[in-house]
Amino acid sequence: MLKHLHVHDDAEEKVWGKMPDDKAFGKAADTFQLISDATRLKILWLLCHHETCVNNIAIAVDMSAPAVSHHLRILKQAGLIVSRRDGKEMYYKLVDSDEAVLVHRAVDDILDIKCFL
Repeated sequence: MLKHLHVHDDAEEKVWGKMPDDKAFGKAADTFQLISDATRLKILWLLCHHETCVNNIAIAVDMSAPAVSHHLRILKQAGLIVSRRDGKEMYYKLVDSDEAVLVHRAVDDILDIKCFL
């Protein structure tokens, strides 16, 4: 691909040489698609700041627990959140990964919030 590039300067060639592959862009697009849903975004924001149970999340987003569980399943399958069981309760929180930290930062920046954690 670079051999056909119309190069204007050295910086341009370096940028093109470091371009991630299509798989990486696909993964980024998938992540943005996940958080493009306002409910999932709100749930994710809550979980960025505090571990909590499905029932509390349902109250916060004004939805039924089963509807919230559906969104949590999507976020968990994407690797953005993790869960743990304590008795009958399931607790959720943001996973400790570079991708999740980046999403957390982006969400706070977009909402113009100064994170308190």
